[in-house]
Amino acid sequence: MTRVLVVEDDPQLVRALVINLQARRYGVDAAPDGVTALRLAAACRPDVVLLDLGLPDMDGVDVIRALRGWTRVPVLVLSARQASEEKVAALDAGADDYITKPFSMDELLARLRAAVRRTEDLPLVPEAARVETDVFSIDLLAKRVVRDGRDVRLTPTEWHLLEILVTSPGRLITQKHLLQEVWGVSRSDKTNYLRVYMAQLRRKLETDPSHPRYLITEPGMGYRFEG
Repeated sequence: MTRVLVVEDDPQLVRALVINLQARRYGVDAAPDGVTALRLAAACRPDVVLLDLGLPDMDGVDVIRALRGWTRVPVLVLSARQASEEKVAALDAGADDYITKPFSMDELLARLRAAVRRTEDLPLVPEAARVETDVFSIDLLAKRVVRDGRDVRLTPTEWHLLEILVTSPGRLITQKHLLQEVWGVSRSDKTNYLRVYMAQLRRKLETDPSHPRYLITEPGMGYRFEG
């Protein structure tokens, strides 16, 4: 049974989530604040965390950072905060998805299922191993990319970007994180760098670079690799 930890201080929303999740055979634990959430996460080892950012005792972003100190459990943020910088802060802290309130229960359940699927798929694409797609393959140990039986020549910068994306399949990686990882803090606002290099990667790897299948853009937010 997939276990979900709901971290939310609105009793009515908690009740609605618990009813809908249990009706679909999820196991559910609920926490009204950050301290309780961290205690339950350690004790119950949930498969997914649904997390509100506006908690009574601590900010949800701090809860994400605390979880990321020891677990890669998928964290789906549920928040009324709609500002782009709020979303980026949560994603940079390690959240896997961000859903703004109010939301439809169908959308939430679909995103939860997707998060569970990605977690189940992770052992098939371990870090420092091989990533296989229908079009190309990547050997992360040898730093080699093969497409149609031929080696694809990547620049060090292109490789660095690709490596970050494919080692977190399905997860949105923010523009800020990619820029800081590849170019350093001083270039964290140079989003044009990303557009140029992602376009180059798509030309080398995608069958139709203008309609990418694997290297996906989330406008204004970042990029994700869909294997």
